Amino acid sequence: MERRPWTAIISQEEGWRIGWIAEVPGVNAQERTKDELLDTLAEVLREALEMNRHDALAHAINQYEEVVVAL
Repeated sequence: MERRPWTAIISQEEGWRIGWIAEVPGVNAQERTKDELLDTLAEVLREALEMNRHDALAHAINQYEEVVVAL
C-alpha cells in the first residue's frame, strides 16, 4: 500500500475525540483518547483503501495496468 501523509481532522465533544480523514470520504471514528482515535482512523483508512482497491480490480475484468498518479 502506498505510504503518504493523510490529514486527520479531530474535534472533542463530551469526553470523546471524533476524527475524519479529510482526503477520503467515509473514513471516520470516535474514541476516548487521541492516541486511540489515531489508531482507529489508521485501521479504518487501511480497510477503506483495501475495499476501494478490491472494488476497482473487480471492475477491471480484462487486461489492466496500475499507474501511480502524482498530484
